[in-house]
Amino acid sequence: MAHELPALPYAFNALEPHIDAKTMEIHHGKHHATYVAKLNEALISHANLQSKTIEDLLSDLATLPDSIRTAVNNHGGGHLNHSIFWKTMAPGGGGTPAGGLADAIKSTFGSFEEFKTKFSTAAANRFGSGWAWLCVDKSKKLLLRDFPNQDSPLTAELKPVLGLDVWEHAYYLKYQNRRPDYIAAWWNVVNWKEVADRFAKAT
Repeated sequence: MAHELPALPYAFNALEPHIDAKTMEIHHGKHHATYVAKLNEALISHANLQSKTIEDLLSDLATLPDSIRTAVNNHGGGHLNHSIFWKTMAPGGGGTPAGGLADAIKSTFGSFEEFKTKFSTAAANRFGSGWAWLCVDKSKKLLLRDFPNQDSPLTAELKPVLGLDVWEHAYYLKYQNRRPDYIAAWWNVVNWKEVADRFAKAT
């Protein structure tokens, strides 16, 4: 079964003024759609892999044929990363997390504000294109990691909980070279309920 582009859970303009409608339209309808198309193209001659979920493919990247491993990492990673990204944002988002996620953040980073600062710094300092991620490791602890390009935390045996896309296509129309401004604005649309659900499943 071919992988499919998931529908956005809100309108293109729903995250304004923090993320503009035109960026969302291009980011979802062009960039994410291309990752899906290229992933399916890579798998077209590997019928035994076509029924696997994208999570399974990326978790078992080392077992894939050499001829498609890079394509699955790049395009499959782009597909999964964006699929998570759309869901962990929402109109009327922002604020602070609650419950078990809030407790884990405080325990790991000292406070939510300290976590926010460290995450923002990781996102701002990721050289070139990539992502900043809050992940859960094998011991069910939170940690921050940044990854280049479209590499998925799953390839490092980490479960992704919250990620921020810092490729220029994610922000350049509105923020140009001002990546820190984009990062600061993004906190206003984080869907903490979805992030908490992901954390609960990961732990």
